[in-house]
Amino acid sequence: MSADATRRRLQLSLIVGVGLGSTGYIGAITVATIVAKELSGGSAFAGLPGAAIVLGSATASQLLSRFMVRYGRRAGLTLGYGIGAVGAVGAGLAVILSSFPLFLIGTVLMGCANASNQLSRYTAADMYDETKRATAIGFVVWGSTLGAVVGPNLVTVAGNAAEGLSLPRLAGAYGVPILFVAAAALLTLFTLRPDPASLAPSTRAEVAGSGASVGEIIARPRVFAAIVALVAGQVVMVLVMTMTPLHMTEHGHGLDAVGLVISGHTFGMFALSPLSGRLASRFGTPLVIAAGLAVLAFSSVLAAVAPPDGGAMLFVALFLLGWGWNLGFVAGSALLTEGLSVNERTRLQGVTDALIWSSAAAAALGSGVVVAVANYTTLGLLGAALIGLPVWAMLRGRRELRRTKPAEISALEVPLD
Repeated sequence: MSADATRRRLQLSLIVGVGLGSTGYIGAITVATIVAKELSGGSAFAGLPGAAIVLGSATASQLLSRFMVRYGRRAGLTLGYGIGAVGAVGAGLAVILSSFPLFLIGTVLMGCANASNQLSRYTAADMYDETKRATAIGFVVWGSTLGAVVGPNLVTVAGNAAEGLSLPRLAGAYGVPILFVAAAALLTLFTLRPDPASLAPSTRAEVAGSGASVGEIIARPRVFAAIVALVAGQVVMVLVMTMTPLHMTEHGHGLDAVGLVISGHTFGMFALSPLSGRLASRFGTPLVIAAGLAVLAFSSVLAAVAPPDGGAMLFVALFLLGWGWNLGFVAGSALLTEGLSVNERTRLQGVTDALIWSSAAAAALGSGVVVAVANYTTLGLLGAALIGLPVWAMLRGRRELRRTKPAEISALEVPLD
């Protein structure tokens, strides 16, 4: 089998693995705030599960990246999915036992599965040169469309099955991540061969490497702008998305309506990823990041002004929130690979995702507090205001961001014989 054919087969494995993992992950977060309110006795701690799962993602991103350096991408991704499946078992048992601490522990462990999902995009990008990395990232992120559509809507089916077994309805929701995340682990273990890192194309610029520290790399204007955009996009998305299910149920919406809105949101997050990748390759990553920030700001305001019983407007707002995030996530991830050596990229990936998920953990935790102290409208307006940070970072580095497009960067590199 040719190297190109092997790359396509491995990318397909990554896409399917991400689809399975995201189905379980998204199914779990659909009911997380509702479970937290029931187990903790109030809405003030409803944001804790979201904080716990993204905190787990942040920690696992760093640890799994280090693990991958030594044992390879396949081993690291499989380990993350496996731990995530164990966490889902723990979360389901916590609902049955009415144990809020056990529930939080389980959600932290489920963050490992999300870390594997996210690191899969870098795994795909490493198999290609810079002209194809944004597209490769877009297709792997697109794999999560399965979870976007299926995950939240499986909550009702799983809940019905749990009631048929005389178990709490919400406990059944965690059967979704148990089954699907475990399937992702098995798929990755048996089909992601050879290790994708072994197919990474090399150029003289990339092999040269760098003795710069991670801090020095982050200080580069292009890298700094990419990281700020990725972090801010994640924070705004998590702020609004985390509290939307609880906001809806408190105003008379049922789980079916909640599942529909979250499906629209996650569909916006992932379904248009191939287009986002193509746009980033065609027009340059900075322009696509800027478009994503504009959509995020608009959707946050739309969610803020939506009437409590306005399910249709919330659906549109949450879909746009997901789409804006997608534009920034795909383009920002691709920008992080531009002009960096393999050594620099490898060291930067875990740190970047750790920053993304740590900030998102704070956003998830703070979202519950903001709603408890103020309201959901305030939360949406706060999200829109935070878009000012990445706008500042991009203006600060505008000279370097104008410098080149991926195709132009790659054209400057000479392939190794």
